[in-house]
Amino acid sequence: MHPSPTPRLHVQAEPWDAGLLPVGHGHRIAYSQRGAADGIPVLLFHGGPGSGSSPLQTRFFDPLRYRIVQFDQRGCGASRPAGEIRDNRTDLLLEDADSLRRHLGIDRWLVAGGSWGATLAVLYAAKQREAVRGVLLRGIYLAESGDLRWFFRGAAARHPEAWERFSRLAPVAARDNLLSWLAGALAKGDTVERARLACGWNEWERALSGLPAAAPPEDEALRALVLRYRIQAHYLTHDCWLGEGEVLSACARLRGFPVLFLHGAEDCVCRPEGAGRAHASAAGSSLQWVQAAGHDPYHPAMAEAMAGALERYAASGRF
Repeated sequence: MHPSPTPRLHVQAEPWDAGLLPVGHGHRIAYSQRGAADGIPVLLFHGGPGSGSSPLQTRFFDPLRYRIVQFDQRGCGASRPAGEIRDNRTDLLLEDADSLRRHLGIDRWLVAGGSWGATLAVLYAAKQREAVRGVLLRGIYLAESGDLRWFFRGAAARHPEAWERFSRLAPVAARDNLLSWLAGALAKGDTVERARLACGWNEWERALSGLPAAAPPEDEALRALVLRYRIQAHYLTHDCWLGEGEVLSACARLRGFPVLFLHGAEDCVCRPEGAGRAHASAAGSSLQWVQAAGHDPYHPAMAEAMAGALERYAASGRF
């Protein structure tokens, strides 16, 4: 069977609650709540690192059945200070998520996320088991050295023209250590140079995600893109503060929860083999390959799979 060409996305609900929550170290995280105040609580981790939350991703959830909570991770989106990388680490993001849960008076919630958001959802669920009722993961990122080698070199074989454009952002001598060079340039370069690098990185990411090239953003959108990749470079150059195999170890601690991995069969950002390893580590979990989909959460087949999984969970507490 082929998925419907029109995914079952719900009407985007307006927030009924939003604010800035102080979490220490001078950071304040922006959060919002949508949907039914008495619905199934769900925390939706955004990706990146650095991307910020998107209201569009709330459309996977039925607003009559879910209480949808989003927050912008430190330095991301509407969180303040914008683009701040000091005191910005993975362990602190997990603490922020639970501080938000307590602030909102939620005992247990479904946790969900895609890509880097799936990484955080796994780590959070493994650490805060008593606060979790289920885990939904799209396009999981294992944050291992092989993933970085793939993104910053290996994927060139699949997208040679896009790689040529991306690698040319750096001087020839720096191309064998492209991530390190990008991180330094995004931290120290002038405004025009940082914008050039952020747009080039975004173009490469879009190519791997199977998305068409887009016109460079302008003004505030361009400034946000620069901050996004400043944060992403900060995390990736520190291996996301995660040891080799740490995400898989966290997957092994998800036993007893309903856990569903959704992964695009054509994903070139977070390779399918990673999802297979994560599923094998998480005893009792389910893995659904989404045919024809890549890394794009809004690909019709992936959107259909997400919406269908959430309908099943709302009806039965299982995926």
